[in-house]
Amino acid sequence: MEPISGSARRRAHVRAAGYWTATAAVAAELAVGGVWDIARIPYVRDLVTHLGYPSYFLVLLGTWKVLGAIALLVPRRALVKEWAYAGAFYTYTGAVVSHLATGYALGEVRVLAVLAALTALSWALRPPGRRAGRLAVR
Repeated sequence: MEPISGSARRRAHVRAAGYWTATAAVAAELAVGGVWDIARIPYVRDLVTHLGYPSYFLVLLGTWKVLGAIALLVPRRALVKEWAYAGAFYTYTGAVVSHLATGYALGEVRVLAVLAALTALSWALRPPGRRAGRLAVR
């Protein structure tokens, strides 16, 4: 077995730091946003209503956001993480489209796009132990 070079070790460290930074940001937003959704705080309720969604949608969305945040942070359960990444990405890109379609709070589009990009970055940088194995096709 060959020894790991200094530059390979640095790349691995930078990759791990990038993964955890992106993952922590996404998980924190999912957790906080999910709790706000479940609580239906007035700001969030008004925003969702203006976008054309019913307020009860917030409880469903918030519950899945909180569960997604947990899934991204707990060890193992790679397949559950894949679903959490997909859900987060769909949530952020769907929010971008909803904001653009209604013309509401367009300043938030950049933040939502950054969150979608951080979700994709976290997914791309995840270590092997957090990746789902190949599914057998029968």
